Amino acid sequence: MHISHNPPSPPPPSVVIFGCGNVLLGDDGFGPAVITALQDTGLPKTVRTIDAGTGIREYLLDYLLLPASRPALLIVVDAGYEENAPPGRVRECRPAAIPTRKIHDFSLHQFPTINLLKELQEETGIKVVLLIAQTAVVPDHIAPGLSAAMNAAVPEACRRIHRIVERYPLVQEASAS
Repeated sequence: MHISHNPPSPPPPSVVIFGCGNVLLGDDGFGPAVITALQDTGLPKTVRTIDAGTGIREYLLDYLLLPASRPALLIVVDAGYEENAPPGRVRECRPAAIPTRKIHDFSLHQFPTINLLKELQEETGIKVVLLIAQTAVVPDHIAPGLSAAMNAAVPEACRRIHRIVERYPLVQEASAS
């Protein structure tokens, strides 16, 4: 078939939400748990949710290499650790806010993902928001299931994601059309 006969591909989503983590390692499964919880919460059709597991880098490389597939806003949900923070605390930050000394122990399934997120933001103009929940327990062996503190953080993360999406004008404009 000739290229002009191919149906047009749908436009890329305005927002992509990645849930990162390994569901077999306790609280590290926070990102995928949030993606599951978001499924029926009424997000606009211009928002795509993806359980990226531990493979977010491949998606990010696609966005660097394929301009037509890029969203305007990327929200990455993951578990992390910040000294002296209470378990289950959800915080919002930008990739540049992760201190260089912490990049190697940050949970987005390790360096070079933070650098890739920074580059994606700087080189493409995609706005990147990290939504990180403080881990209570990440076991060193297979132990599925979130701690009570992280289970309680899932609805909070969903509410925050809705607030982020609501304040992002391109999503609302695309939803109205």
